[in-house]
Amino acid sequence: MIRLATRALPFVLLFLTVSTAYSQLELKPGIGINFTSVSKDPAGGEAKAQVGWQIGGTVLYGEKFYGEGGVFYTKKSTEFTSSTTNFNVESGISGFRIPAMIGYHLIGEEKGSVGLRVFGGGSVFIVTSVTGEGLSKDDFESPTFGVFAGAGIDFLMFFLDVKYEWSVTDVSKLSTVDIGQSRSLFATAGVRIPF
Repeated sequence: MIRLATRALPFVLLFLTVSTAYSQLELKPGIGINFTSVSKDPAGGEAKAQVGWQIGGTVLYGEKFYGEGGVFYTKKSTEFTSSTTNFNVESGISGFRIPAMIGYHLIGEEKGSVGLRVFGGGSVFIVTSVTGEGLSKDDFESPTFGVFAGAGIDFLMFFLDVKYEWSVTDVSKLSTVDIGQSRSLFATAGVRIPF
């Protein structure tokens, strides 16, 4: 993983350098909450979304049309209950979420003081740790891939982004536990730092 990141770093730096020469660049550090559930309830039970969180940032480049990508350390949480065995466990999955998206400013532009944006894209989630009774990191697929759509509001130096994400890969590696894919709602607020 580190070796791959080291090899990719020169290409990312080159891309950011070229992007800066031809478009506007904005750094967006942020923190937020998420709610994550799954597409299928476990056999004889139910899954409910719980509050999770994320912290990280993105880089936005462009003006009316723009591209944006970044990295967030994310904790997703889901409660699983069983009506037949009185089983109740809250599963926490932590890892790095790497989103990449394209968007459009419906109102305003990248350097404006007020703006409304819409965007969509894809993401990769790399699991680093798991909490929950009887659960381990090996029980979960990693990486998982997702697609998302959302909207954002810019006001002065602040932003608020809200997006809904559907994973396109299963959550569980276990053949005995079929809970399908994850479904997550993310809300992230932070500051806009133009370059």
